[in-house]
Amino acid sequence: MVSNYELLGWICMDFNFSLVANSMPLLLEGAIVTIKITLISVGLGLFIGLFAGIARLAQFWPIRTLAAVYVDFIRGTPLLVQIFIMYFALPIITGMRVDPFIAAITACSINSGAYVAEIFRAGIESIDKGQMEAGRSLGMSWGQTMRYIIVPQAFKRVIPPLGNEFIAMLKDSSLVSVIGFEELTRRGQLIIARTYGSLEIWISVAFIYLIMTLTISRLVAYLERRYKIDDKY
Repeated sequence: MVSNYELLGWICMDFNFSLVANSMPLLLEGAIVTIKITLISVGLGLFIGLFAGIARLAQFWPIRTLAAVYVDFIRGTPLLVQIFIMYFALPIITGMRVDPFIAAITACSINSGAYVAEIFRAGIESIDKGQMEAGRSLGMSWGQTMRYIIVPQAFKRVIPPLGNEFIAMLKDSSLVSVIGFEELTRRGQLIIARTYGSLEIWISVAFIYLIMTLTISRLVAYLERRYKIDDKY
């Protein structure tokens, strides 16, 4: 019977460290593209989600219904299908080819926006209703009270789930590799197709993803602590 130490020794003996070293520049370039996709997608998703989240609480029912349909449809369908719709189905409707980068950003942004909308909705609903009543008693409209009183307080409370959404989108961005966009996962696939080093490359890809997600987790934890300290003063 082979022990775990012997198995680990065999893996290390077969592991091609020179392949990892030679492939790392290409993988890091892919990681930069992955970060770029994530930043743009979550940035646009924050904008979309903030308005959709507020719209879900709007007093005008058609706006509230439209926001609910958007959130339910996007959250109820896989991101991979949404990417296919943007890249393969949309050109059939418009008659124009969609650039893979545009398709990736659009699909990821719309997807992120739906989840961010629920995050903001929950954050806004967690604020005491007396805050809204106080704002209205001061002569503010519903929109002004939301803008100046409710949303700033809610934003502090939604930092942890927003951080989780950023991490989720960072990992989900690997799905855009199916349309040939060369982010980190796609770069790994291309290197493997040329070198057949599946073990080395996929471990390297996983390690790079791990470093990125841990960095984001630490940043979110720092922001959470900082806002808690600010609240004390």
